[in-house]
Amino acid sequence: MNSTSPVKSLLRAALVVVPLIAAPGCAPSAHGTSAASPEESRATPPAAETQKPTEAPKLTAEDARQFATRVNADLKRLWTKQATAEWIKATNITDDTERNAATVNEEVLGYVNQAIKEAARFKDVQGLDADTARTLHLLRVSSSLPAPSDAQKRAELASIAAKLEGLYGKGKYCGKDGKGTCKDLGELSDVMAKSRNYDELLDAWVGWHGISPPMRPLYQRLVQLSNEGAQEIGFADTGSLWRSNYDMPPEAFEKEAQRLWGQVKPLYDELHCYVRARLAKQYGEDKVPAGKAIPAHLLGNMWAQEWNNIYNLVEPYKGQPSLDVDAELKKQNYDATRMVKLGESFFTSLGLNPLPETFWQRSQFTKPRDRDVVCHASAWDLTYDNDLRIKMCIKPTEEDLVTIHHELGHNYYYTYYYKLPALYQAGAHDGFHEAVGDALTLSITPGYLKQVGLLKEVPKGDKGLINLQMKDAMEKVAFLPFGLLVDQWRWEVLSGRVTPEDYNKAWWALREKYQGVRAPVARSESDFDPGAKYHVPANVPYTRYFLARVLQFQFHRALCQAAGQKGALHECSIYGNKEAGKRLQAMLELGASKPWPDALEALTGQREMDASAMLEYFAPLRTWLQAQNKGQKCGW
Repeated sequence: MNSTSPVKSLLRAALVVVPLIAAPGCAPSAHGTSAASPEESRATPPAAETQKPTEAPKLTAEDARQFATRVNADLKRLWTKQATAEWIKATNITDDTERNAATVNEEVLGYVNQAIKEAARFKDVQGLDADTARTLHLLRVSSSLPAPSDAQKRAELASIAAKLEGLYGKGKYCGKDGKGTCKDLGELSDVMAKSRNYDELLDAWVGWHGISPPMRPLYQRLVQLSNEGAQEIGFADTGSLWRSNYDMPPEAFEKEAQRLWGQVKPLYDELHCYVRARLAKQYGEDKVPAGKAIPAHLLGNMWAQEWNNIYNLVEPYKGQPSLDVDAELKKQNYDATRMVKLGESFFTSLGLNPLPETFWQRSQFTKPRDRDVVCHASAWDLTYDNDLRIKMCIKPTEEDLVTIHHELGHNYYYTYYYKLPALYQAGAHDGFHEAVGDALTLSITPGYLKQVGLLKEVPKGDKGLINLQMKDAMEKVAFLPFGLLVDQWRWEVLSGRVTPEDYNKAWWALREKYQGVRAPVARSESDFDPGAKYHVPANVPYTRYFLARVLQFQFHRALCQAAGQKGALHECSIYGNKEAGKRLQAMLELGASKPWPDALEALTGQREMDASAMLEYFAPLRTWLQAQNKGQKCGW
């Protein structure tokens, strides 16, 4: 699901609450089927019929096919039950709804673990048809937190996962002496975004990073238990399992991620050099020296992952025409439903189907006054049967309008693959689901915004273009190294290449290597700074967001080509183009039924992920940055 505003903030983060099998898109989905009987709800994976232990029958391709069929049916029912519990919890947070969701999640976890082990019995069976073979593979790599078969250890892992996420969710900073006004992450993030006071920023940064040291022993145990579970199903460790989810050997995927980073690193380095020089003007060269990594608390975001909140410090040309969509939304009295209707009209303009009526009846568009809810944006199919919904607390802002388009991208993926078997109801790989919505947000150009009445004029000339591209790059380009390094750290931890006594040291080594960002104060192994980022304690794989940032531009370029666009890539909007819609639909309908190169080819004609479209999109800004950085001491 979300996405992010990924999120979102356009960082779009997936909603995972306790260990559970990866569900399509961002959020667990569910079907509103009638409640299963206790016997049904404790389903065990179908195993091929057995005889006496001494007469174990030889398993056949037909046995495997029947197993795959039954597992898909069981998973659809269990995932529906799970997603329903998650939806109820997310839209009404109480002790009861949390306990109910935890119970269902443990049930699903037990089923999936057992089904994966049963599937291993078919690994040497000859003559499997393509669908059965793919189903067995997807099942094997489906759990991001594999649990040991030992029931006590499995319960311990579920408990640790819940505690880690609880520590994060309840995190607050109450001042250096613990007696000040307590601030949660949202309030501290506001400080990071808006303050330009070095010491105030430092206090907020140190304060939030103080929530995570208690996670450290729990995380160390989570690594041990999940690795044990991964090894039981034939993987070297949990990181190897994650990297096996990309239709290539895990070591090949690691090289692929580095190849893509190599394509975009020069653009990032140029942005980093320019931004550092502007920060030095703001805070002084003693605090932001040339040729050194940037202190992590000065980039407008708690993790320095996106820099758009400090755009006003780096704006290339002051006084250009405003792109203030927020003001126009308020002026025209846009409410949440009208904003979502505008988002839907983008998709229907491509020839795609309208959203089902139940979407409008069942979604959460605004924050209720009578209960606690999760406002983090997410997209759902609760029943894996076109029960589409989004969950947001929409405000009349441009950011939320973009987020709506992104979340509807997930919903439209769901609606075009919901008739497939349960294990195929997912993106071609996890980066695809995020990239679909993001690609379409690239068509929210000034020209599109003027067309729908939210901009009076389209900025003209090079200065307006450079401002707009800088604003985009501070989010999309700045994010790239962070999107890569979170899992680089986890892969090293999970493989044992980084031992517990070096958790924090290794984290900051990667932050500096990839981002050119350093801790603003001395850190030690009494800290656990990775735990201050949601996806680490919540055990959500993160490379998907890096891949999505690359793929969105590759998708956008292909859709623009299908639309017959002749001009510059950054000027293209596919709004209203049915040919682009047909190309998009062809990919969406595949879900995860084919290896991702097949899905990529259906949309782009290419079988390899390629970051060159991102470089093409930002070509005007890159040329400008190179001129600005002449004479600067770039790098770190």
